[in-house]
Amino acid sequence: MIRPGSKESQNYDINNQRVHPQPIDENMNQNGNSMDTMIGRIFNNISSLKSAYIQLQEAHTPYDPDKIQEADKLVIEELTKLSELKHTYREKDPKPVAASPQDSRLLSEIQEQQNLLKTYEVMVKKFQSQIQTRDTEITHLQQQIDEAKLRKSKLEKKLKQRGLLNKESEESDEEENYFSIELTPSLFTSAVDNAYQSIHEFSKPLINMMKAAGWDLDGAANAIEPGVVYTKRAHKKFAFESYICQRMFSGFQEESFSIKDSNISVSNEAFFHQFLAVRTMDPLDVLSQNPDSIFGKFCRSKYLLLVHQKMEGSFFGNMDQRNYVMSGGHPRTPFYQAFLKLAKSIWLLHRLAYSFDPKAKVFQVKKGSEFSEIHMESVVKNIVIEEGVERPKVGLMVMPGFLIGTSVIQSRVYLSDVKYAD
Repeated sequence: MIRPGSKESQNYDINNQRVHPQPIDENMNQNGNSMDTMIGRIFNNISSLKSAYIQLQEAHTPYDPDKIQEADKLVIEELTKLSELKHTYREKDPKPVAASPQDSRLLSEIQEQQNLLKTYEVMVKKFQSQIQTRDTEITHLQQQIDEAKLRKSKLEKKLKQRGLLNKESEESDEEENYFSIELTPSLFTSAVDNAYQSIHEFSKPLINMMKAAGWDLDGAANAIEPGVVYTKRAHKKFAFESYICQRMFSGFQEESFSIKDSNISVSNEAFFHQFLAVRTMDPLDVLSQNPDSIFGKFCRSKYLLLVHQKMEGSFFGNMDQRNYVMSGGHPRTPFYQAFLKLAKSIWLLHRLAYSFDPKAKVFQVKKGSEFSEIHMESVVKNIVIEEGVERPKVGLMVMPGFLIGTSVIQSRVYLSDVKYAD
């Protein structure tokens, strides 16, 4: 028999108690499981919020309004879920209970996540403000685009009336760049360089055809500019470049460029629009649209001036091409197409010169003028100018110079009888 109060009796009581507390332990386990589930949901929610926040950051670089709105929506959804979890927890456990060490650790982590959540909320508001700012900027830029398109439409209508634009060019892919070019002295300088390069390029087939036709190139060079002392025989090519330049720049100082039936006064803005319209087009395409446009008349008159009858007869053995040009046509022969590239570069330079206010002025350098680095540039580099010796003289002007505002674009000259460094 077991005596009351003995150790065995105490164990028996304890054992008896262990038989009946099952409902109490189950409730405790259920509460613990519920808390673990709640904590797990919070952590999962925080992870989802982090992911949404990262997406929101990435959507800003590069700036993508659609992705920003999508990421912003995800962030708001996750914040809403956290808020719902908070209310659920308070409804189920409104009274505080004594916290175990494990609960304290979990509460500390929750507090840390809540602080992080507040940071995210601040950043989300900041991004939303940036989105609104960007949206305002986009709206403003869209208005500018619409205004630019309206101006473009009006300008294209004027250009079409002048025969410089057709329907296909109106729909070209270059409309985005049409208004991106600014009228600056550097743009004019670039056009001058392009014009000289075109003169240099056209001189090659011209000299080759003269060779093939049996011309005396030495005699032809001396006839262009007599009395020039060339340091090297190869330098006589500059005489032919000078000849091309003299013919192509004839009448450049006139607004009409010496084109007959072109006495209509044109504004600076209209000159610049003509430059933009023709700038990126193939010259043959421009002429196929309207052979009798101002540009077409310019090409026709300059070709007949540059390639005279004797030259054309020796090149082709007949006058068929010349007669075709005189009748208003523009042949598709390689020689004429090479000429059109030259003509286009000079035409664009003239359009650009008259786009400025005041307009850019052309100036020439006479043979025998003393060389000046301010207004002249030698077409042959590495000239040697010795001290105490008379400065070199201009043998012939290869390309004229230009004055644009207070800036000087040097004329290109060949210096007669000078020394060049090796």
